[in-house]
Amino acid sequence: MPISGAVIVPHPPILIPSVGHGREREAQSTIDAYRAAAKQAAAWAPEVLIITSPHTILYSDYFHISPGEGASGDMASFGAPQTRLETRYDAGLRQELIRQAESSGILAGTLGERNPHLDHGTFLPLYFLREAGADCPILRIGLSGFSPLEHYRFGQCIARAVEALGRRAVFVSSGDLSHKLKDNGPYGYAPEGPAFDRQVTRAMESGDFLRFLTMDPALCGQAAECGLRSFQIMAGALDGLAVKPELLSYEGTFGVGYGVAVFTVTGTDENRRFAEQCRQLEQARLAERKAAEDPWVRLARLTVETYVRTGKRPEHLPEGLPDIMTGQAAGTFVSLHASGQLRGCIGTTGPTAASVAWEIVQNAVSACSRDPRFPPVQADELDSLEYSVDVLGEPEAVGSPSQLDVKQYGVIVSCGRRRGLLLPDLEGVDTVEQQIEIARRKGGISAREPYTLERFQVVRHI
Repeated sequence: MPISGAVIVPHPPILIPSVGHGREREAQSTIDAYRAAAKQAAAWAPEVLIITSPHTILYSDYFHISPGEGASGDMASFGAPQTRLETRYDAGLRQELIRQAESSGILAGTLGERNPHLDHGTFLPLYFLREAGADCPILRIGLSGFSPLEHYRFGQCIARAVEALGRRAVFVSSGDLSHKLKDNGPYGYAPEGPAFDRQVTRAMESGDFLRFLTMDPALCGQAAECGLRSFQIMAGALDGLAVKPELLSYEGTFGVGYGVAVFTVTGTDENRRFAEQCRQLEQARLAERKAAEDPWVRLARLTVETYVRTGKRPEHLPEGLPDIMTGQAAGTFVSLHASGQLRGCIGTTGPTAASVAWEIVQNAVSACSRDPRFPPVQADELDSLEYSVDVLGEPEAVGSPSQLDVKQYGVIVSCGRRRGLLLPDLEGVDTVEQQIEIARRKGGISAREPYTLERFQVVRHI
């Protein structure tokens, strides 16, 4: 039995009257649409609600499924402890989903739960669904740091688990859109915010789930989006199914995008299997990027691929490198990304090798094998990696933060022998204060200690 249908819903606690105290009426269109979506979900008479939430347990390399018999939660964190809910978990479906994921080579399970209480990304949908009369067990699932395609594949596992047990299921994809729609919003404004919301709501309106899988990671990051990976899992759960899409509402009242959509399953459609389409588009994009790489980036790629496959770094530099790479020395940073996520980054603040080229070689080896935040890169990852190389200019002392610019200058924060460095023009670092704070923490320098500042410029190769 396939999934009966799916809904996309936001999760702002202010929509609940006991939290909003009247301000919820400023988003009345969202509330009305939420109730309509919940009414439709209840009409499908689900035996289980599958809820994906950005605010339950999240790991970079694991899909967390809430364990136990059930959970409770309230709005105490939002000033309304009297607003409470309890729910049961579908343990049988959970076990079948873990089995399906394991057979597909996807890491998923119940390990590592830190807080069993219902998060607000789950609470809000349940609040409206209960109001509409849908009171059945749920499966609560977190997101991960995996690629869009892996989220889609995990959604396919959910569909297979539902089919295997014959459950009548409804998929509830919880997620806000951009958090950067207004200057007076909680996260400020970025032009990428409205641009992201336009693209996502078009996908909701048209049912073109391929858009969920192929959005520009840089755009998503600058938009400070919340729910895209939740939507990607939903898309996978509806793989091969014909749907009737309805975008019921979109608002950005409080500076955060709220979209409500309903997808009614109307049959099957082999043209709506998006995994292979996604793979082909991603392979074409990576091939185009690789073809455009300059000598700095090509050397980083050659080094990583050589080291991962042989355990040794290149013994000789490629012929034809520019003199600026072989005849000058400078600090460099080599960064690796996979599916828009950082996969490794190691660098040197000043020259430690005979030339920029050899500096890149040594830092590329470290980035793929010695970054303590990540496991060493494996051979099956090489084709999906994207590289950037930063060549650092000489640091210069500055007297105050007013001489810094997060787009133009990197910063070095020093206290004695402790130093923390942050490159310029990084996603999510929008102010000088953020830049200094992150660099200070990287150097193990407390806020109470005196420190000095240096700035430097970089030439970035991508």
